[in-house]
Amino acid sequence: MKVKATESCIDLIELLKSKHGELMFHQSGGCCDGSSPMCYPLGEFKVGGQDVLVGEIAGCPFYMGKAQHKLWQNTDLTIDVVDGRGASFSLEIPEGKRFIVRSEICSI
Repeated sequence: MKVKATESCIDLIELLKSKHGELMFHQSGGCCDGSSPMCYPLGEFKVGGQDVLVGEIAGCPFYMGKAQHKLWQNTDLTIDVVDGRGASFSLEIPEGKRFIVRSEICSI
């Protein structure tokens, strides 16, 4: 699994860093906020033994739950941004943007 970000995503991350400091991402498992990447100030979302660090985007750690990682382990993820209302707890909401994940199966 690889995680990367589009240029527009990186631009938004840099804007959010200027307002909130260092950031982290956690891939939502689909319960309340669909399967959107959630952006938090670094350390605000408590990761634990059931979370996996899958990479970094724009210098920010990107985590997901172990069960989801097992399902997505052969998938490359591209984090992008679109106009619209973001997830309820993610930092991009006031910017009128939302992070999304685009996926493609890895070649083995």
